[in-house]
Amino acid sequence: MSFSTKHVFFDLDRTIWDFDKNSVVALKQIIEEEKILQLIKDFDSFYAVYKVENAKLWEAYGKGQISKEDLRYARFENSLIKFAIQDKQIIKRFGDAYVQLSPLQKHLIPGVSEAIRELKEIGFQLHIITNGFREVQVVKLKNCGLDSFFDAVICSEEIGFNKPHPEIFHYALSRAMTKAENSVMIGDDYHADIHGASQSGMKAIFFNPNGRNSYKYEHEIIHMKELVPKVISIFNS
Repeated sequence: MSFSTKHVFFDLDRTIWDFDKNSVVALKQIIEEEKILQLIKDFDSFYAVYKVENAKLWEAYGKGQISKEDLRYARFENSLIKFAIQDKQIIKRFGDAYVQLSPLQKHLIPGVSEAIRELKEIGFQLHIITNGFREVQVVKLKNCGLDSFFDAVICSEEIGFNKPHPEIFHYALSRAMTKAENSVMIGDDYHADIHGASQSGMKAIFFNPNGRNSYKYEHEIIHMKELVPKVISIFNS
């Protein structure tokens, strides 16, 4: 079977690019440059707070409740205030520095680079669908040397709809010049990636490392070494 007319859509953060590991590297550097380690007790204490605040704000952004600019700075304002740091200049520098430093980090999900290369060699057409901001998502791919593997990079802010809204999947299919039945979506967020793609008529693969989510799905993998056989089996079935 030829796979040249088949399309594989990837989520980016936590599916290809190791968002959590890269965030830690960037945040540690910013904290060191701001010389506030003594004010936050230790990095782990700050990061535990930041993860909660960041997740809440991304959820609000995904629902259209806050703007991109709100998200950029509020995640740090809400975190730093827990450590009695309310300096607006520090908060602004945090927000700006994070957007600059974070996408330059190169940690990838184990096995994903090999899977992407193999899928491309087999003949699949590859694309990205992400809720992340375009100016940083493009940098991430280029900096990790993966940009040439993807034909289309679709960012939600371009069209005004976030995953799981069906509009972003319909737009992605149009950009890729393909149909839902010839496409599969791979992502780590069951609601945004798997439910969203399935509701749009696409096949989907749930990347669920370590079984960290409670959802159970027919096409589920825990390691990227399982991805290529899974994609092939879906299109051959």
